[in-house]
Amino acid sequence: MKVLVTGATGLLGSVLTRRLVESGHSVYILRRPTSRLDLLGDVADQVEHRLGDVLDADSLLAAMQDVEVVYHTAGFLGFGPGTRDLVYRINVEGTRNVVNAALTSGISRLVATSSMAAFGRPEDPTDLIDEDSQWHASKNNSPYARSKYLAELEVHRGIGEGLDAVIVNPALIFGSGRPGENTRQIIDAVRQRKIPAYPPGGTNVVDVLDVADGHIAAMESGRTGERYFLGSENLSWQAIMAELADAFGVPPPRRKARAGLMLLAAYLSEASGAIFRFQPRLTLDTARSAVHFYRYDNRKAVEELSCTFRPFRETARRIAAELSDG
Repeated sequence: MKVLVTGATGLLGSVLTRRLVESGHSVYILRRPTSRLDLLGDVADQVEHRLGDVLDADSLLAAMQDVEVVYHTAGFLGFGPGTRDLVYRINVEGTRNVVNAALTSGISRLVATSSMAAFGRPEDPTDLIDEDSQWHASKNNSPYARSKYLAELEVHRGIGEGLDAVIVNPALIFGSGRPGENTRQIIDAVRQRKIPAYPPGGTNVVDVLDVADGHIAAMESGRTGERYFLGSENLSWQAIMAELADAFGVPPPRRKARAGLMLLAAYLSEASGAIFRFQPRLTLDTARSAVHFYRYDNRKAVEELSCTFRPFRETARRIAAELSDG
């Protein structure tokens, strides 16, 4: 097929693009003129580059010319007060533009990348979260989570107007990626022994390779209008950091951070950032997430899409091997 990938120069998009090229598809990527191509590697020369931006509706229409299906992986993962406007614009308005362009261009199917954050956070953290979980307004839902929830509404609006679309909701994605971006920040902090204490909560984690395969499975056999959670294991932050530390051969963080102190540190960090004009590393949004343990159920993707998810130990060892070779 002739396939367009938005966000192809990012962690997930680059892996997905490589998978599609290997499968023999004709792949087009939408990217900005300034986008870095390092994660694509040699695949960058095997795809057609269509310059544009998800915030530029005209460029999206041009990018979808002669295209059959679209994977919309472009998004912005930002936390903290200084990122909220950009989070909304890219995740909500960008998705709106993609949906409108797909409708106008007659795209046969769209797979839209959402997030487990779009499920919302239950008042009781012990509740198991899945695709049927209902969104409820809560201070535990970050602006990023709200943006992904609103982006899903744009996809459903498109479906109501005749678009064939499927939504996938990845867990916290781990892969080598770029230094300073996404979960690579966690990986490098653990391997460099820069984390004095692990957060008291936990989350669901997943390998970027499995998420890319899950996107392809959703394109091939996902039901229109359905969500599919792409996640592997529910792990405490202590376990996540211990697996990474073991893979890199370094000691893991031994002390547990206190929830109250984490929230206070995040508040002070945000206040300092506002005064001295810098983006804090620890924000109230990330702290609220890290002090709770939210658990997710992946049975729907396993049963309907035949997805398989490798254990996090295997992911950690794969990443360690890749970074050692690099």
